[in-house]
Amino acid sequence: MKWLAVVLVVAAAGATPAADTAAFRRERAGDPAPTPLADGTRELKWDNGDWEYLVYWYTGAGSWVGNDFAEGSPGDSHGRCIASLKIFSSDLAPNKRWDGFRVAIYEFKGMPKAVPGEKLWPPTGEGRFFLPSGQSGHGWVAVPIDWVVTTGFVAAMEQVYNAPDCDPFAVDSNPRDLEHAWSYYANRWRRFESTADPYRNVMLRVVIEDLPYHPAVAPVSFGRVRALYR
Repeated sequence: MKWLAVVLVVAAAGATPAADTAAFRRERAGDPAPTPLADGTRELKWDNGDWEYLVYWYTGAGSWVGNDFAEGSPGDSHGRCIASLKIFSSDLAPNKRWDGFRVAIYEFKGMPKAVPGEKLWPPTGEGRFFLPSGQSGHGWVAVPIDWVVTTGFVAAMEQVYNAPDCDPFAVDSNPRDLEHAWSYYANRWRRFESTADPYRNVMLRVVIEDLPYHPAVAPVSFGRVRALYR
Protein backbone atom coordinates (compact mmCIF):
# COMPACT_ATOMS: atom_id res chain seq x y z
CA MET A 1 0.00 0.00 0.00
CA LYS A 2 1.35 3.40 -0.94
CA TRP A 3 1.28 6.24 1.53
CA LEU A 4 1.30 9.92 0.74
CA ALA A 5 2.97 11.88 3.51
CA VAL A 6 1.47 15.34 3.78
CA VAL A 7 3.33 17.59 6.22
CA LEU A 8 1.47 20.82 6.87
CA VAL A 9 3.03 23.24 9.35
CA VAL A 10 0.56 26.04 9.94
CA ALA A 11 2.43 28.02 12.60
CA ALA A 12 5.40 27.94 14.90
CA ALA A 13 5.55 24.75 16.96
CA GLY A 14 3.40 25.02 20.05
CA ALA A 15 1.45 28.05 18.84
CA THR A 16 -1.74 26.07 18.23
CA PRO A 17 -2.80 22.44 18.66
CA ALA A 18 -2.48 22.02 14.89
CA ALA A 19 1.09 23.26 14.72
CA ASP A 20 3.94 20.91 14.01
CA THR A 21 1.81 17.93 12.99
CA ALA A 22 2.00 15.49 10.12
CA ALA A 23 -0.85 13.70 8.40
CA PHE A 24 -0.73 10.56 6.28
CA ARG A 25 -3.71 10.33 3.94
CA ARG A 26 -5.21 6.98 3.07
CA GLU A 27 -5.94 5.48 -0.30
CA ARG A 28 -9.53 4.45 -0.75
CA ALA A 29 -9.54 0.83 0.32
CA GLY A 30 -11.46 -1.46 2.61
CA ASP A 31 -10.82 -1.31 6.34
CA PRO A 32 -10.88 -4.30 8.69
CA ALA A 33 -14.39 -5.46 9.60
CA PRO A 34 -15.57 -4.11 12.96
CA THR A 35 -15.42 -6.47 15.91
CA PRO A 36 -18.92 -7.47 17.11
CA LEU A 37 -19.79 -6.16 20.57
CA ALA A 38 -20.60 -8.49 23.42
CA ASP A 39 -24.14 -8.65 24.78
CA GLY A 40 -24.98 -5.83 27.20
CA THR A 41 -22.49 -3.39 25.70
CA ARG A 42 -22.66 -0.53 23.24
CA GLU A 43 -20.18 1.73 21.53
CA LEU A 44 -20.13 5.51 21.86
CA LYS A 45 -18.60 7.25 18.86
CA TRP A 46 -18.55 10.43 16.79
CA ASP A 47 -16.59 9.23 13.77
CA ASN A 48 -18.17 7.67 10.68
CA GLY A 49 -15.87 4.64 10.70
CA ASP A 50 -14.01 5.70 7.56
CA TRP A 51 -10.55 7.14 8.25
CA GLU A 52 -9.06 9.91 6.13
CA TYR A 53 -5.76 10.79 7.83
CA LEU A 54 -3.38 9.39 10.42
CA VAL A 55 -2.08 12.28 12.51
CA TYR A 56 0.76 12.80 14.98
CA TRP A 57 2.81 15.63 16.41
CA TYR A 58 6.50 15.93 15.48
CA THR A 59 7.25 17.30 18.95
CA GLY A 60 4.28 15.62 20.52
CA ALA A 61 5.61 14.06 23.72
CA GLY A 62 3.03 14.91 26.38
CA SER A 63 0.32 15.92 23.89
CA TRP A 64 -3.18 14.50 24.30
CA VAL A 65 -6.19 14.15 22.01
CA GLY A 66 -9.64 12.95 23.03
CA ASN A 67 -13.42 12.98 22.55
CA ASP A 68 -16.07 14.18 24.96
CA PHE A 69 -19.06 11.98 25.77
CA ALA A 70 -21.98 13.33 27.78
CA GLU A 71 -22.94 9.86 29.02
CA GLY A 72 -23.99 9.63 32.61
CA SER A 73 -24.97 12.32 35.07
CA PRO A 74 -24.98 12.83 38.86
CA GLY A 75 -28.58 11.58 38.85
CA ASP A 76 -27.61 8.34 37.13
CA SER A 77 -26.99 6.45 40.37
CA HIS A 78 -25.81 3.15 38.89
CA GLY A 79 -23.39 4.77 36.47
CA ARG A 80 -21.98 3.17 33.38
CA CYS A 81 -18.84 1.13 33.10
CA ILE A 82 -16.31 2.12 30.47
CA ALA A 83 -15.24 -1.37 29.45
CA SER A 84 -12.64 -0.30 26.91
CA LEU A 85 -11.31 2.61 24.92
CA LYS A 86 -10.86 2.08 21.17
CA ILE A 87 -8.37 4.08 19.10
CA PHE A 88 -7.87 3.85 15.35
CA SER A 89 -4.11 3.75 14.88
CA SER A 90 -1.39 2.11 12.80
CA ASP A 91 2.08 0.62 13.02
CA LEU A 92 2.76 1.67 9.41
CA ALA A 93 3.29 5.36 10.18
CA PRO A 94 5.52 7.03 10.95
CA ASN A 95 8.06 4.24 11.64
CA LYS A 96 6.54 0.80 10.86
CA ARG A 97 6.31 -0.37 14.48
CA TRP A 98 4.24 0.11 17.61
CA ASP A 99 5.73 2.47 20.20
CA GLY A 100 2.84 2.69 22.66
CA PHE A 101 0.71 5.49 24.07
CA ARG A 102 -1.06 6.43 27.30
CA VAL A 103 -4.80 6.61 27.86
CA ALA A 104 -6.85 8.39 30.52
CA ILE A 105 -10.41 9.49 31.35
CA TYR A 106 -11.05 13.14 32.25
CA GLU A 107 -14.11 14.79 33.75
CA PHE A 108 -16.20 16.89 31.36
CA LYS A 109 -18.05 19.64 33.19
CA GLY A 110 -19.30 23.21 33.00
CA MET A 111 -22.38 22.87 30.78
CA PRO A 112 -23.40 24.44 28.48
CA LYS A 113 -19.77 25.29 27.75
CA ALA A 114 -18.16 22.21 29.22
CA VAL A 115 -14.40 21.70 29.13
CA PRO A 116 -12.14 18.80 30.14
CA GLY A 117 -11.49 18.87 33.87
CA GLU A 118 -9.87 16.62 36.45
CA LYS A 119 -8.38 13.27 35.56
CA LEU A 120 -10.74 10.53 36.77
CA TRP A 121 -8.85 7.42 35.65
CA PRO A 122 -6.33 5.98 36.26
CA PRO A 123 -6.31 7.10 39.89
CA THR A 124 -2.51 7.44 39.92
CA GLY A 125 0.04 8.56 37.36
CA GLU A 126 -0.42 10.61 34.22
CA GLY A 127 -2.15 7.83 32.30
CA ARG A 128 -1.99 4.10 31.63
CA PHE A 129 0.68 3.11 29.12
CA PHE A 130 -0.45 0.64 26.47
CA LEU A 131 1.69 -1.05 23.81
CA PRO A 132 -0.36 -2.79 21.08
CA SER A 133 0.58 -6.37 20.28
CA GLY A 134 -0.71 -9.15 18.11
CA GLN A 135 -1.87 -6.91 15.30
CA SER A 136 -0.33 -5.03 12.41
CA GLY A 137 -1.34 -2.48 9.84
CA HIS A 138 -4.01 0.10 10.52
CA GLY A 139 -7.11 -0.63 12.55
CA TRP A 140 -8.82 -0.34 15.91
CA VAL A 141 -6.74 -0.86 19.04
CA ALA A 142 -8.81 -1.73 22.13
CA VAL A 143 -7.47 -0.76 25.55
CA PRO A 144 -9.20 -2.38 28.60
CA ILE A 145 -10.47 0.21 31.10
CA ASP A 146 -13.17 -1.22 33.45
CA TRP A 147 -14.09 2.02 35.23
CA VAL A 148 -17.50 3.33 36.34
CA VAL A 149 -18.44 6.94 35.57
CA THR A 150 -21.52 8.93 36.59
CA THR A 151 -20.65 12.19 34.82
CA GLY A 152 -19.80 13.31 31.33
CA PHE A 153 -16.21 12.52 30.45
CA VAL A 154 -13.41 12.91 27.92
CA ALA A 155 -11.64 9.74 26.78
CA ALA A 156 -8.11 10.63 25.69
CA MET A 157 -4.81 9.26 24.45
CA GLU A 158 -1.34 10.74 24.86
CA GLN A 159 1.45 10.67 22.30
CA VAL A 160 4.22 9.68 24.69
CA TYR A 161 7.21 10.19 22.40
CA ASN A 162 8.26 12.61 19.70
CA ALA A 163 8.05 11.53 16.07
CA PRO A 164 9.01 9.22 14.52
CA ASP A 165 8.87 7.12 17.70
CA CYS A 166 5.12 7.35 18.19
CA ASP A 167 1.76 5.84 17.26
CA PRO A 168 -0.71 8.06 15.37
CA PHE A 169 -4.41 8.66 15.84
CA ALA A 170 -6.91 9.07 13.00
CA VAL A 171 -9.51 11.56 11.82
CA ASP A 172 -12.48 10.39 9.79
CA SER A 173 -13.60 11.25 6.27
CA ASN A 174 -16.48 13.49 7.37
CA PRO A 175 -15.45 17.08 6.51
CA ARG A 176 -18.05 18.40 8.96
CA ASP A 177 -16.57 19.14 12.38
CA LEU A 178 -18.88 17.63 15.01
CA GLU A 179 -17.05 19.61 17.73
CA HIS A 180 -16.49 16.82 20.22
CA ALA A 181 -12.71 16.46 19.85
CA TRP A 182 -10.17 18.08 22.20
CA SER A 183 -6.41 18.33 22.41
CA TYR A 184 -3.97 19.12 25.20
CA TYR A 185 -1.00 20.92 23.68
CA ALA A 186 1.25 23.69 24.96
CA ASN A 187 -0.10 23.32 28.52
CA ARG A 188 -3.83 23.70 27.91
CA TRP A 189 -6.96 21.92 26.69
CA ARG A 190 -8.75 23.38 23.68
CA ARG A 191 -10.89 22.30 20.76
CA PHE A 192 -8.95 20.02 18.46
CA GLU A 193 -7.57 21.56 15.31
CA SER A 194 -5.79 19.55 12.67
CA THR A 195 -3.49 20.25 9.77
CA ALA A 196 -5.54 17.58 7.98
CA ASP A 197 -8.04 20.29 7.00
CA PRO A 198 -11.02 20.20 7.12
CA TYR A 199 -11.14 16.86 8.94
CA ARG A 200 -11.65 17.20 12.70
CA ASN A 201 -13.50 14.13 14.00
CA VAL A 202 -11.09 11.97 15.98
CA MET A 203 -11.56 8.19 15.69
CA LEU A 204 -11.56 7.42 19.39
CA ARG A 205 -14.48 5.49 20.89
CA VAL A 206 -15.56 3.98 24.18
CA VAL A 207 -17.34 0.68 24.79
CA ILE A 208 -19.91 1.06 27.57
CA GLU A 209 -21.49 -1.68 29.69
CA ASP A 210 -25.05 -0.70 30.54
CA LEU A 211 -25.48 -2.66 33.77
CA PRO A 212 -27.31 -1.65 36.95
CA TYR A 213 -24.28 -2.72 38.95
CA HIS A 214 -20.76 -3.63 38.03
CA PRO A 215 -17.87 -5.09 40.09
CA ALA A 216 -15.66 -2.16 39.14
CA VAL A 217 -15.28 0.41 41.92
CA ALA A 218 -17.03 3.68 41.16
CA PRO A 219 -15.10 6.83 41.96
CA VAL A 220 -16.15 8.51 45.20
CA SER A 221 -13.93 11.56 45.46
CA PHE A 222 -11.18 13.02 43.35
CA GLY A 223 -8.20 15.15 44.17
CA ARG A 224 -6.89 17.88 41.96
CA VAL A 225 -5.69 16.65 38.59
CA ARG A 226 -1.94 16.23 38.40
CA ALA A 227 -0.27 18.58 35.98
CA LEU A 228 0.67 17.01 32.68
CA TYR A 229 3.75 19.21 32.58
CA ARG A 230 6.04 19.68 35.58
